[in-house]
Amino acid sequence: MALLIILISCLVIILATSQPCQTPDDFVAASSPGHIMIGGLFAIHEKMLSPEEYPRRPEIQRCAGFEISSFLQTLAMIHSIEMINNSTLLSGVKLGYEIYDTCTEVTVAMAAALRFLAKFNCSREIVELKCDYSSYTPRVKAVIGAGYSEISMAVSRILNLQLMPQVSYESTAEILSDKIRFPSFLRTVPSDFYQTKAMVHLIQKAGWNWIGIITTDDDYGRFALNAFAIQTAANNVCIAFKEVLPAFLSDNTIEVRINQTLEKIIAEAHVNVIVVFLRQFHVFNLFSKAIERNINKVWIASDNWSTATKITTIPNAKRIGKVVGFAFRKGNVSSFQSFLQNLHTFPTDRNKALKEYATLLSACAYVEDSDLSQCISYHSQGTSAYKANKDVERNFSLRNDFLWEYSEPGLVHSIHLAVLALGYALRDLCQVRDCQNPNAFQPWEQIQSKCSKECSPGQMKKTTKSQHTCCYECVSCPENHYSNQTDTDRCLLCNNETHWAPVRSTKCLEKEVEYLNWNDPLAFLLLALSLLGIMFVLVIGIIFTRNLNTPVVKSSGGLVFCYVILLCHFLNFASTGLFVGEPQDVTCKTRQTLFGVSFTLCVSCILTKSLKILLAFSFDPKLQNFLKCFYKPIPIIFTCTGIQVVICTLWLIFAAPAMEENISLPRVIILQCEEGSILAFGTMLGYIAILAFICFIFAFKGRKLPENYNEAKFITFGMLIYFIAWITFIPIYATTAGKYLPAVEIIVILISNYGILCCTFFPKCYVILRKKETNTKSAFLKTIYSYSSRSAGSLGMGHVSLDSTVSNMTVTNSSFDGKSAAWQRSKELQAFKHVCKENAASVSTTWPRKRLASI
Repeated sequence: MALLIILISCLVIILATSQPCQTPDDFVAASSPGHIMIGGLFAIHEKMLSPEEYPRRPEIQRCAGFEISSFLQTLAMIHSIEMINNSTLLSGVKLGYEIYDTCTEVTVAMAAALRFLAKFNCSREIVELKCDYSSYTPRVKAVIGAGYSEISMAVSRILNLQLMPQVSYESTAEILSDKIRFPSFLRTVPSDFYQTKAMVHLIQKAGWNWIGIITTDDDYGRFALNAFAIQTAANNVCIAFKEVLPAFLSDNTIEVRINQTLEKIIAEAHVNVIVVFLRQFHVFNLFSKAIERNINKVWIASDNWSTATKITTIPNAKRIGKVVGFAFRKGNVSSFQSFLQNLHTFPTDRNKALKEYATLLSACAYVEDSDLSQCISYHSQGTSAYKANKDVERNFSLRNDFLWEYSEPGLVHSIHLAVLALGYALRDLCQVRDCQNPNAFQPWEQIQSKCSKECSPGQMKKTTKSQHTCCYECVSCPENHYSNQTDTDRCLLCNNETHWAPVRSTKCLEKEVEYLNWNDPLAFLLLALSLLGIMFVLVIGIIFTRNLNTPVVKSSGGLVFCYVILLCHFLNFASTGLFVGEPQDVTCKTRQTLFGVSFTLCVSCILTKSLKILLAFSFDPKLQNFLKCFYKPIPIIFTCTGIQVVICTLWLIFAAPAMEENISLPRVIILQCEEGSILAFGTMLGYIAILAFICFIFAFKGRKLPENYNEAKFITFGMLIYFIAWITFIPIYATTAGKYLPAVEIIVILISNYGILCCTFFPKCYVILRKKETNTKSAFLKTIYSYSSRSAGSLGMGHVSLDSTVSNMTVTNSSFDGKSAAWQRSKELQAFKHVCKENAASVSTTWPRKRLASI
């Protein structure tokens, strides 16, 4: 009996093989009347039959290869529409549907789309050509589908003519988010951008970096491959091979390409992970042949087939290896299960797909559930025959559980959301219009009625906690991101090297180029202080030149020595000008070198002066002997400065400072000098600090000089100011960013330069200008004698006779002007002799002539 049923079914199939459709109604897989008609596009069959290699006549052939999963998708749409009709969402308004079988072919889908656009209450084959379709009323108000991105793109371009809403439940190609090209396209699933990003994240976390990829030769496959390649390149994942298969089963080369792909997989033995962007029937054929060749890999599945029950029916499917997939979010689809349980009670007179399923089910009545899909696939390869036998109803009731096990909850939920989104849009329209009248509204008006308001440019959609993906929030694009389209899923990142964008931006803005400009108020103030310092230097030079022969100038080392120090201060003040203005490589190299060498020369001169003072007033013979050997002014200055010159030269040769663009700040590009080597920069400053510290020690030891001429004390203060300034500089410089970073160094240079200049020269200028009576030889010597007598008494110089001391003093004093007789008769000398007689009857050591001569 079973054999007889199978023979009858096959006979029916053979009689109808390769027959083209006779009337446009042959397209319709299922329909139901209603006040508002909703179109549907589902690939119920996997291919279109053709008796020739390529079409020779403009006719649409019948389809073959019944797809149970797609059939279940049509049932999900019907069930969702019935749920709305049985609810109060559209009170008094009934939704009808007209579902077409695309046969997985773009041509068939476009033919169906033309019928959707046919004018209402007119022949189904008439589509009027108009310049403005705003008042045009087609038979169908909206379309659910299609599943494949390739088909959705083609259909959307036709539906765009009338801005008819198209809600896809499975098309994930990222290009469909472009509202310029696809203004009426909507979907209830995320784009491939997020899927490819998640795949690469999985691959990276698993530690895989050598993978293969297989995709289809259509828009979906190409866009997915491109997005995936970009993501992998950004995450250091390499693609060993890229294999592309024909998009449609009707292509005669598909078997050859699958075999070539398997050979490539075998050849690339080190590739153990393969990403697969294919359709279900591609994967079914690929895996079936891979099992025959004992290929065992890790397969990463796209959402197209990750939950496909058909793949699990492949014999010995576990031998294929491990499959890791990404699927759509699931929802509550328990009502759909109840719908399937009562499917045998559903009328089949306007549902050809249901009739064909009944026919195929009866042909496989005695096949186990595990082999039922294979049996249905085998019997449906000839054509779609819509005749059933008398055992259909009984078989329905026996095999309803099989349909539920074969369903994909994620897709069912996605279709339910698509229908529900249209339902909510229609509810808003029907509250103010009589939707029982087919002319109450046009399709494009539904686009204005949404669960959520349209996100404007500068915003992106963020799905709420609601299970409806059509309900979302509009959030502003964060800083450095933008969107120039409405209802975009994500904001685009600006090139942060050259551009930036504020919050909720519609475009990227060019970063402004900034540096410490001459017109900047802070730069103007600092340069004014530098000019003031230069004026001080010039005035001091003039004062010292005019008072060349006074004791104060002579005691400072002479005019040449003072000129050298003043020149160093002049160069230090002048170097601050190189820190202002647009940085150039030349200025970057010059400014640090000029400051480093000139400041080192200045400190070296002051170090020599401190050593001289200590030598002149030291009463410790051991220290005095050491200082005599060490005190060589010109060699000391040249040596100390030469070391700094060597440091700066090596710096310029091996890691010279240069101009760079700092792009780390979000809104501006900072032109700044990159020091080249922090080590060299630190060495230069550290060397100056060492010299300053030695100078400070020498000056500190000579701090108790005569009160009217306490140069060592002022040098000590100057060095302290230097140390405080540069110790403060280090943390501030390390934590400061932006165009005012050079201003920090300018301020420190000014503070240290002013500190040393004021402490070194201002007291002397004060004596020259305001205390002229103390700037004489007699007053100067009197002060020295008084200090020396006190020092001699405190040291108890008991082993040196007064006569010897006086004699030494007389010889020393004669060096001032050659008039020793006059000085011997002076009252100061007599007073000094008197003091020495009383307080230093015996002196242990003699006073060296050279030391007193220097005084």
